[in-house]
Amino acid sequence: MSNTIISFFIGSYTEYPVPGFGGIGKGIYSVDLNTETGELSVQHTKISRNPSYLAISDGNKFLYAVSELDESTNPQVRSFEIQEDGSLSFLNERPIPGGYPCHIISEGNNVMVACYATGNLLHYTTTDKGEFEPKWTEFQHEGSSINQERQEGPHAHQVVLHPNGKDVYVCDLGIDVIKVYLLKNNTLLPNPKKDGNIKAGSGPRHVVFNKKGDWAYVINELTGTVTVMEHTSDNFKAVNEYNTLPASYKDTPSSSAIRLHPNEKYLYAANRTLEAITIFRVDGPSLEILDYQYTKGEVLREFNISPDGNWLIACHQNSHDTVVYRIEDDGTLEEKYRTTEILSPVCISFQK
Repeated sequence: MSNTIISFFIGSYTEYPVPGFGGIGKGIYSVDLNTETGELSVQHTKISRNPSYLAISDGNKFLYAVSELDESTNPQVRSFEIQEDGSLSFLNERPIPGGYPCHIISEGNNVMVACYATGNLLHYTTTDKGEFEPKWTEFQHEGSSINQERQEGPHAHQVVLHPNGKDVYVCDLGIDVIKVYLLKNNTLLPNPKKDGNIKAGSGPRHVVFNKKGDWAYVINELTGTVTVMEHTSDNFKAVNEYNTLPASYKDTPSSSAIRLHPNEKYLYAANRTLEAITIFRVDGPSLEILDYQYTKGEVLREFNISPDGNWLIACHQNSHDTVVYRIEDDGTLEEKYRTTEILSPVCISFQK
């Protein structure tokens, strides 16, 4: 592979599980980024049902994908082998006993899936050949919060591994709690004494950690805020909260994604309806807004930062815009390329 190319994958919605929610994508896109021009080129497409979120294994050998569907339509978690040319070869799949699985991670021989509609977490194990073992473990969240329309029950929205390699955090939008589990010897166990509470009505969607693991930044979908959490003694506690939306914004907040730059100086937060990425300067518990990068598309669902820290790629679910930004030295973004070739893009996963 040329040193001017970074290869990655984009997940998409391929159907509409309910009217108005879904898309017309072709599956999982294998894409190359030209680091001289910012241009994207689609290399391969793998058909898969609503692969809205992807995870790549250690060593970049395998890719895992959810099928974000209602529980009644039998969602699956699927395993693929990544070929030398970036194409995907299907290995096997297992049922997901939950509704609208929306996030997935891979760590060693472990794959974990968060289900939004049913508020549960699934833990699968894999063979060294990347295939799923026959059995899995399920953990059901309980509770509700004050937003009666969106928080009538648990809604697990993201699962992420702490930098210590053993604590697993699950953002639950429905109960305003970040649930914590312990991953040890390919076994996952609840660790409720470490659970972190978010202000009622916030709806925590995604969390990112700094490399040391002593700061966490949570994007709250329902309030458009970022909660800064500090690791004290044995758990995280909220210490600050910042609005990601301009003072002039009057619509209903719908925050969608958050990323910390590899240099840990800048934090980026995406908002749908505003259709912009808010850029913060980071100083531990303190954030300062530097800029709003309006992305000029419809439904800014997800974005990601290339491992070298030079590029930010953003996806618009409904207008099909995939936009490439060069990250400047001061953290601001300069658009370099835009394409509508990738339909209904909703997730970007770089190889490790």
